Amino acid sequence: MTSEDQISTETRDRIARQFIEAIPHASALGMSLDRLGTGEAEISMAWNADFVGDPRSGIIHGGVISALMDTCCGAAVLSHPTGPRSTATIDLRIDYMRAAAPGQRITARATCYHVTRSVAFVRAQAMDEDSENPVATATGAFTLER
Repeated sequence: MTSEDQISTETRDRIARQFIEAIPHASALGMSLDRLGTGEAEISMAWNADFVGDPRSGIIHGGVISALMDTCCGAAVLSHPTGPRSTATIDLRIDYMRAAAPGQRITARATCYHVTRSVAFVRAQAMDEDSENPVATATGAFTLER
């Protein structure tokens, strides 16, 4: 990798991190940016009783998982090598596969797999700690501003 490539990678990482830090709900939900790659991101959040949708079961509300996946997808777009400066969700489809296990950390992983002049396409999944089966999967389209 040349020093020019390294600088652009550092710049992309900085933009993606600033994106997450600037979103108030990401902070309120305790989201943590765990990993950035080229067009990939991983964000996690700890279980919190304040986010439970069903007090009897302790299961996290689907809206919290949706916010985690949406934020992770945006970070994946911003870390894409085409160097976008900003992004916004155009469309996000989330399929909830099962309830997340109460008390467990949830991790979202997203990959920006295709980019046009103005739209980025992303796939993601959210997992809890105990299973190899996803809690939810997502596909989305995001604006791409350079």
